[in-house]
Amino acid sequence: MLLDSNIIIYAAKPEHEHLRRLIAEKAPAVSSISYVEVLGYHRLEAHERQHFETFFGSARILPLSQSVLDQAVRLRQARKMSLGDALVAGTALAYELTLITRNEDDFSRIEGLSILNPFQG
Repeated sequence: MLLDSNIIIYAAKPEHEHLRRLIAEKAPAVSSISYVEVLGYHRLEAHERQHFETFFGSARILPLSQSVLDQAVRLRQARKMSLGDALVAGTALAYELTLITRNEDDFSRIEGLSILNPFQG
């Protein structure tokens, strides 16, 4: 399983205990893109930054390999999508992982990509 950036952010909020349980039970990986997207947000407060730094310090962060880059290029050639989404989806495809995201619409038409929305059902 691969966490999308939005799930990492939601999991930090007190009302989303179910996400923290999912993360603790499944120990999903994260894309290096999510590392940049989450920690690079310019409006992070100090306590938020510390929380996310701790999270990423213990997470398995998957690198941008040539396979990930090739998948992202293929996805962007096929349809319009953001660079971040293409790299996250490319990571999930290259490592054959289910993408855990709330933003299903961003990824739903990608052939071969398995998606899990923990906010449904």
